Amino acid sequence: MKNKRNRLQIISEILRSSVVGSQEELLKVLSDRQCEVTQATLSRDLKLLKVAKTPLSNGAYKYVLPSYNKPLPNTGSLNNLVAHGAVLSLEFSGQLAVVKTKPGYASAIAWDIDNKANEQVLGTIAGDDTILVIPKEGVSREDILDMMNITFSE
Repeated sequence: MKNKRNRLQIISEILRSSVVGSQEELLKVLSDRQCEVTQATLSRDLKLLKVAKTPLSNGAYKYVLPSYNKPLPNTGSLNNLVAHGAVLSLEFSGQLAVVKTKPGYASAIAWDIDNKANEQVLGTIAGDDTILVIPKEGVSREDILDMMNITFSE
């Protein structure tokens, strides 16, 4: 891909919406998106974006963007995570929501919720495969379901 800005946006979106633990994994995801780059270019891009590796509770690592990087416009990555099976379930206790994810996905999804649903969500607490979603005052269960793009099947 010739356009560096687009490539950086794609890398940022991938790191916000999924758990990626190595440059090889990231190169594969980029390749799947028709964004062919060399390992050296990717390494420079990660340095430019100030990407860091953080440990997960299962002993693996994942790349994370620094907290001061503003999220790019909402491209529906929450919807993609739900659609691709990273989110397994969502249940409520009062107004609090508990989201179950595949192992290792919770912190990335919680980060996405915190940065894309700031109108509806006060904050999240994430473990390895579980997220506690704390809605803002007056936000309904339906609002949270809409934010997650999940519909009741009752």
